[in-house]
Amino acid sequence: MKRNIPLSLVQFGPFFGLLFVIALFGILGFTRDDFHESFFSFYNFKTILTQTVIIGIGALGMTLVIISGGIDLSVGSQVALGTVVIALVLGDPNAQDLGIFWPLLAAMAAVGACGLMGWFGGFVSAKFGIVPFIVTLGTMQIARGIAKWLANEQTIATPDNWMQELMSINPEPSWLIFAPGIWMALFLLLVLTLILRYTVFGRHVFALGSNENTARLCGINVTFNRILIYTLCGLFAGVAAVMQYSNLSIGDPTSAVAMELDIIAAVVIGGGSLRGGEGSAVGSIIGALLIAVLKNACVIIGVPTYFQEIIIGGIIIGAVLVDNLKHRIT
Repeated sequence: MKRNIPLSLVQFGPFFGLLFVIALFGILGFTRDDFHESFFSFYNFKTILTQTVIIGIGALGMTLVIISGGIDLSVGSQVALGTVVIALVLGDPNAQDLGIFWPLLAAMAAVGACGLMGWFGGFVSAKFGIVPFIVTLGTMQIARGIAKWLANEQTIATPDNWMQELMSINPEPSWLIFAPGIWMALFLLLVLTLILRYTVFGRHVFALGSNENTARLCGINVTFNRILIYTLCGLFAGVAAVMQYSNLSIGDPTSAVAMELDIIAAVVIGGGSLRGGEGSAVGSIIGALLIAVLKNACVIIGVPTYFQEIIIGGIIIGAVLVDNLKHRIT
């Protein structure tokens, strides 16, 4: 019984952490008269959820990678590459004849480009037995370089289109209530949760992270599954790139610098173990939400950006310490 209590606390740790951060800023907010009115307003609630979308979607893909015992440092560069691909397709005069399907084609091209980068990183790592950290460090530079090459090292303006409304805090039609990007993130959360819990592939992902050699002896095709995992991570990064474009309304090869760190942090804060074999889609989204709440509240209070980074770094270290404690208990 003593053994189960700490494990239960750890399982719901990300949720308790989110509540703690909200309560902490609720207390600190008494130093400012307008804080509670601003922070706890419905509009700010929608703002925080919208700010969670890009990191949250990227974290969903990273959840697969980290559960399998890997890491992907290239997702931020993939997001930048995706925005450039979108801008190039939108700027093609031949594609404009497609009407409302024209932005959809651009989005599919971005998702495909990021998926290809993910596939490449997974293929090299799995096929040649190279540590994912090194491979994805390389693909991070490759993706960023390709983005700058395609964009001629400058931002690319695009015509007005419906994709620019995906991250609108006050969407049209108004019955959506939340930005379309939020509904997309929730849909992807549901899909990934079902995959991890109820599919053979989901069980294989956990098996790879728990013990790759045992998984291989059990007949799991390790190479194929690892390539698929990194490809899916790239596809999720592509969807995040669509949301990033919606925020920027341009293709920017210099955007999303170090975004991979926030994405990895969201997964770790959400209960994902860098040892592999542990993590959840819901936990990763909560981790992304916690980061968004933290940044939002710090801006309202007037906390400097550097102090925000110190706080987030401390939370990451705390999450890793909790993970180590959990493994000592078990």
